[in-house]
Amino acid sequence: MLKLNASFSKKVPIPGQEYSSQGYSATIESELPDGLTQKQLEARISDTFELVRDSVEKEITGNPVNVPMTPAVPIPVTQVPVAPAPIAQQPAAAQNVAASPKQIKYLLDLARQGNIQLADYFQQLGISDPSQLSRKNCSNLIDQLSGKKAA
Repeated sequence: MLKLNASFSKKVPIPGQEYSSQGYSATIESELPDGLTQKQLEARISDTFELVRDSVEKEITGNPVNVPMTPAVPIPVTQVPVAPAPIAQQPAAAQNVAASPKQIKYLLDLARQGNIQLADYFQQLGISDPSQLSRKNCSNLIDQLSGKKAA
């Protein structure tokens, strides 16, 4: 008996949120019968991977993929593909999501390199500490300090 594991994962940006992505993945494990020829084995592998890939793409876009997903040999599935539902629209509360540690570190590195004091920026935002920054505010400050947006 042979076991076939096929996995596919993909990260896509979250619309309207900088420095964020949503991951999607699917895995199928199936048992293959003994005695398959090399050609049959290759077809099973190709069809199984295609099924997993197309399932992830369909989950991301919400549309079926135009590739036929009928395998040449039926695939006994012991694990169904699992992927998170796509984020339709970010609620207003998502705008208040805290900045990530990576974002804050990058902001502080930019300020240090440019010898810029952030206290005035924080005071304008009504905060006293970079850990209180929202993702959006931190992203705006990064853009200002890196010259991507006018202050």
